[in-house]
Amino acid sequence: MLAPVSEYHYQEDALLPLMLASAARYPEFVRELSPDGQPTGYLPTETLLVGIDAGDRRALADLHSAHRRCNLEVQRLTTGDARAKEPLLGPRVTSAYLVGGDHQVDPRTLAGCLVDDLIHTGRGVILRERAVGLLHSDSADPDSRVHGVRTEHEEVVAEEVVLANGLDAKEIEALPGGLHLPLRPVFGDILRLRVPTTLRPLLTATVRGLVHGESVYLVPRSDGTLVVGATQREDGMPGVSAGAIHRLLRDAQEIVPAVAELELVEATARARPATPDNGPLLGRVMRPDGADVRGLIVATGLFRHGVLLAPMVAEICLRLIDGEHDQRWHNFRPDRFAVRNSISTTAESTPA
Repeated sequence: MLAPVSEYHYQEDALLPLMLASAARYPEFVRELSPDGQPTGYLPTETLLVGIDAGDRRALADLHSAHRRCNLEVQRLTTGDARAKEPLLGPRVTSAYLVGGDHQVDPRTLAGCLVDDLIHTGRGVILRERAVGLLHSDSADPDSRVHGVRTEHEEVVAEEVVLANGLDAKEIEALPGGLHLPLRPVFGDILRLRVPTTLRPLLTATVRGLVHGESVYLVPRSDGTLVVGATQREDGMPGVSAGAIHRLLRDAQEIVPAVAELELVEATARARPATPDNGPLLGRVMRPDGADVRGLIVATGLFRHGVLLAPMVAEICLRLIDGEHDQRWHNFRPDRFAVRNSISTTAESTPA
């Protein structure tokens, strides 16, 4: 979901401008990626926020008040208006809000387009190997210039390295001296269901619901499937949670009872790379003398918003490489949690 408004959480105000800017970039981003109109997975569908009981109504009303304070466009709907938009909403839906600017993209299709673009345009090389360490100009000095990465089988030289490998970033060997990346896995369970032709279209908008205080979302894909998700678990279990599947299906049926008639085709669990404040780790690393550790940019810790933030994070990384400064992203510098002995970082290049 490309949902900076409906994904807005209290105390994440520093992240909101980045989310809004990235969502606004998506139409241009996918046009550049697929100028011939091949599917990218991007759909400018609307988002409905709905609630079931009195507690859900209060929570959505509080969220709507926060939206208004931030000048975010959200329209309150009557339940009749909501059902006119989505006739298969269940009878227990008692509150609804429309977020016209929150859209969706299928990340599997998008990632496939990115890989194809790199291969067919010759603008990149795809290495199917895991990076294990950084290469420095002086192997004995972790604050010296980074000039590539080491994989399990070879060395790959580059003028700039963007460390954007999610949770694995903290395991990379030869990080600049003293740099600690406080990443933790937050697991999420997601279901994919196939909608029979007799029920299509099941939904035309993404529906995000509160069901007795628990969140659930239903995302209709253009291929006739429905994505239902997503839990947040910090129990360390990488496999799919049986309890999570039960809850997601139960709550999805409260919102759209016809979900019970769909075919369950897939259940997956993946780990999101989270940080202590849920903000990204984004920026260049600085030496103790204030100069850059040249050649290295950190771009990870995107938590729930990795796909949403992809266009703007890419743009910020390009600006860092070009030596441009933008103070707006200073709060996301990658060492902001560190007790530094001899190293500091900024979210800028020279400066960013």
